[in-house]
Amino acid sequence: MSDSTTMKSDALMEQMKLHISTDAGKELTKKIGLVYQINIAPKKLGFNEKSYVVDLKKGEVKEGIYEDGKPDATFSFTDEDFMKIATGKMNPQIAFMRGAMKIKGSISAAQKFTPDIFPKPSKM
Repeated sequence: MSDSTTMKSDALMEQMKLHISTDAGKELTKKIGLVYQINIAPKKLGFNEKSYVVDLKKGEVKEGIYEDGKPDATFSFTDEDFMKIATGKMNPQIAFMRGAMKIKGSISAAQKFTPDIFPKPSKM
């Protein structure tokens, strides 16, 4: 599988980049003040992952891994499960218990990572 695999999450992360620069996004940055790394796999956790940094300290979203030390929490999902969680169709705690989501780092930081962080999908 090549890196050019388009995942549903690609579009959501693009929307997130825009969202973070809005007033609502700036509120999130103030409220949360944490850095998350998100690894999204097309089909199977840990394989061909695409990484994003959701930096709610600086207020930016970018593709790639976090390079300023360690993120507060790192999440790994498949594309499908990430979309379910981000759109509020799956509860993050249930996803974690089912093994649909892996978390490294601070659990208290991880608990602040909720569907509210994401822009409401206009058209998915």
